Parts: sequence; structure tokens; C-alpha cells
Amino acid sequence: MIHFRPITPADKDVITSFTFPHASRDCDLSFSNLCCWHFCNESSYTVLDNYLIVRFKLEDQRTLYLMPTGTGNITPVIKALAQEAAGEGQPLRLQGVYGEMQETLEKALPDLFEYTLHRNYFDYIYLRKDLAELKGKNYQPKRNHVNKFKKGYEYEYLPLTADILPDCLDFELRWCMEHDLQQQESLQKERQALTYAVQHYEELGLHGGAIKVKGEIVAFTFGCPVTHDTFDVQFEKANIHIDGAYSIINQEFARHLPEQYIYVNREEDLGMPGLRQAKLSYHPSILLEKCIATQKTIR
Repeated sequence: MIHFRPITPADKDVITSFTFPHASRDCDLSFSNLCCWHFCNESSYTVLDNYLIVRFKLEDQRTLYLMPTGTGNITPVIKALAQEAAGEGQPLRLQGVYGEMQETLEKALPDLFEYTLHRNYFDYIYLRKDLAELKGKNYQPKRNHVNKFKKGYEYEYLPLTADILPDCLDFELRWCMEHDLQQQESLQKERQALTYAVQHYEELGLHGGAIKVKGEIVAFTFGCPVTHDTFDVQFEKANIHIDGAYSIINQEFARHLPEQYIYVNREEDLGMPGLRQAKLSYHPSILLEKCIATQKTIR
């Protein structure tokens, strides 16, 4: 039996020692995401044969593993996980498998898995420079929103620090109430994850920014690195009554990100038509096509 331990902020150095140099740009491997959603998926991890293995428990009690991250021979790692899953009477399920990873699994263990693409969970990954500059014909509509905001409001951009995080939580609560918080279970869970992130902001290594107009927050965003060159935007909220508020926080945050981050992962669209349209309108450089590999038979 493989021993897994719950993921907490104290595990940041161990986990990022694997994810930063070796992981894909998958937002599921953002350390903050692994911690903040623990209440929902019981995220836990272990290190086996120089591979990081992350395990989730789904609401229906199925077990799901992220594709192991590391170096070396992956075959014994997969076989050990298959044995672990069999001990629970389940097939092995690996999430976050894409192109090269699928080829690796097929080469190491032919015909062990069947692969299912999940479009709703593809990651939208952008060039930071594109989001910061909004150059070219494709970004004309975004520039229009930004320019309208700038003409209508005198604003300031501020990095998120401990002194304004409580104001962000107050703003987010008002935002949630306008979006029917009491009736939206998914929104309640997101608020719980966001609150945890704010409470452990420095421990999680988070980085963010806010827009103020007349001293009041009208938008904020934050996240953390996935790899050395990719930053994951985990949360973003803006005043829905101010045209251009989302556009300006998106651009300003990209402008203020350190240049080492070539890519910005703005996560998935969850199959929501409006959100999908919004994410596509920013013209992703990469649409990370992730799938789930499910063991065909328990061996």
C-alpha cells in the first residue's frame, strides 16, 4: 500500500521541486490549486521512484491520480499505481494526460489504457506579451474596452499585499451575492477556495494585483507559477457594472508580471458558453488538450 499525505502549504518546496522543472503547464499542478481545493478533492501526494504522484478523491469516492511528474522509468510507477487502484477495487485513472504523455504511456504499457478527451477542461494558455500589449487586429475589441475604461475612470493598479487582501474579500463577497451565491454550489466552493488562498497568501507563494477607482477596489486577480515560465491565474473578479473592468485587470496584471513568465494559463472554461467565448476571444497560444487515461481492466 502506497502512503499518501494530505497537501498543505508546508509541502510547497517538495512539490514545486517536481512541478517547476518537469511538469506540463497544466493548471491542476499549480501548487495553490492543489492546496486550496483540498476540502473538495482530498488532494494528497507521495514521491515514488523520483516521481511526484498526486491523488484526488472524487465526490462519488472514485480515486483519480494526476499524471506522475518526474524523471526516470515510469513503468514501475504506473504498475504500482495500478496495483494500488486494484486494492480499492477500481481501475487506475490518470488525469492530465496529453500528447507526449500519452505516447510515453503507450510505449511503456501498450493497450493498458483507453483515453478520453474532456474539452471542458482544456487549459487556455496565452503569451504574456500578447495579454500585456494587446497588439494587432485580433485584439482591437479588447483595446476598445481598455480605452473606454481609461477614458471613463482615473484608476490605479496595486500589487496585492496583506493590507488590501481583506478589501478584496469584501469585494468578492459582494460580487458573489450579485451572482446568486446562496443558490450556486459551485460558487460557494470557489469562495471557500479563494478564502483559503487569501488566508495563506504568502505561504502559497501567490502573486496578484488590484484596480482601484476613487479608493475602492473594482477588480482583482491572483495566482501562482505552474512552471518556471508559466503563471497560473487562479482567481479574477471585477465589477460587472463597469465596462472594461475585466479587460483592464487582465492587461495590467500581465504587464506587471515578471518577464520570466512567457505564458499565462487562464485555466479551463468548464463548458460554460459565455466563459468559453471570453477565453477564446483572447486568442490562446496553446489550448492544452488534456484527457483521462482509464485502465481497461484491473490487473
